Amino acid sequence: MTELSHSTVMPTAEVPVAGRWRQLSLLGGTMLVDSTEASLVSSLFPLIRQSLGVSLGALGALTASGKIVGAFTGPFWVWAAQRWSRKSVLVVATGLWGVWGVAAGFSQTFAQLLVLYTVLAAGYAAAHPLITELIGDLFGGSSRGRAVGVVYGAVSLVSAGIGPLKGQLAGIDEGWRWGLWGIGAFNIVLGIALWIWFRDPGRGAAERQLADLDRATRDAHSKLTRDKVLSLLKIRSLVLLLISRLLSGHLLVGTFGVVFLVDVYGFSTQKAAIVLLPFGIGYFLGTLLGGVAADWATRRSPRHGLVAVLQAAQFVFALVAFFGTQFDYGSIALFGVFFALMGATQGVNPSVNRPMVMAITPPELRGAAFALYVSIFEAIAWATFSLGAGFLGDAIGLRTVFLWALVVLMLVNGAFLTLLYRPYADDVARVQRDLQARRDQALGHST
Repeated sequence: MTELSHSTVMPTAEVPVAGRWRQLSLLGGTMLVDSTEASLVSSLFPLIRQSLGVSLGALGALTASGKIVGAFTGPFWVWAAQRWSRKSVLVVATGLWGVWGVAAGFSQTFAQLLVLYTVLAAGYAAAHPLITELIGDLFGGSSRGRAVGVVYGAVSLVSAGIGPLKGQLAGIDEGWRWGLWGIGAFNIVLGIALWIWFRDPGRGAAERQLADLDRATRDAHSKLTRDKVLSLLKIRSLVLLLISRLLSGHLLVGTFGVVFLVDVYGFSTQKAAIVLLPFGIGYFLGTLLGGVAADWATRRSPRHGLVAVLQAAQFVFALVAFFGTQFDYGSIALFGVFFALMGATQGVNPSVNRPMVMAITPPELRGAAFALYVSIFEAIAWATFSLGAGFLGDAIGLRTVFLWALVVLMLVNGAFLTLLYRPYADDVARVQRDLQARRDQALGHST
């Protein structure tokens, strides 16, 4: 195979979409509210346990139900967005769907809360695949990393900042209900804002080959069929990215970080929870750094740049996690520094892997690809690591679990990504050829 030019493999010429940053702010707000409400039940579970008289196992049931239902409804919402429109699905599923959060606040039994929270999570599963797909249509290849970094970073930073505010609800009688009512109502307001102000740019709007074609021509290939969805599994680099997601042991930090510091190094829960703020700030800075690095790497080495940045992030995380979890420093401040560094190296990932998925899939299949990547494979990884850490932590201790999951497995993940270099460049080139062929066909040119 002859070496393709950089412009063929990954075009760097930017195709600006009018009002793209304003549209991105609306999408980011939607993802933020969805993320906040999804984490509210976990953070206020002690109040729920006292109010409804349930055991600690009820928290596992709530969180697992949200992940499991999302694995089924995420792909459904992608199909619905193809059948109707992405804007209408987002307005309903991630905006007006907040009414189920309000209803959950009125739950009188755990069974009612479980059902209503599961329904709520079923709608919120639309957010990540559709919003990430839209970012790919709002921003071209040379700025997608920065756009993804801004969204994920802002969500992480604000979530970290409002974490203590959610904790203040503990001082209010039945405070968890007020939390669900308030965020649910705000989500409904945001859904109305999306309906009034959001403008879907259309699939392929930021692609160099398609940007100047009319929307009807660009949408001619947008019909989602079973064969098209199955064709995603024939994209070698996407399959490798999906497997890499299953090897992402760093997912444990956010869920078990606090209990790790309590059980292994003897900190109180209140003191251990302090590390969540530097972790969130680090994650925010990491997404911004990752976005800049991704866009720079794309321009510098269109064939291999993104893969190299993603691979480096896994190795650096493993190094930081080794020193940040396997030694007792006796100071929560020092642990806070390491958690900030772990957050930063983890935050690099979405700013790199999301643009990679966008680059290897045609515009009409990106939503389905992200449903696979986020709604299904990431959910499987999250559930597997969380359940596994719980059982193994009792058997061999969380310190050993963290050594294998955060250090050894992440080194394996980094080494595994070496397999991505050649197929990624080939898959990106294939998408670019297909888009150029569409353009030639639309303009009546011979290919």
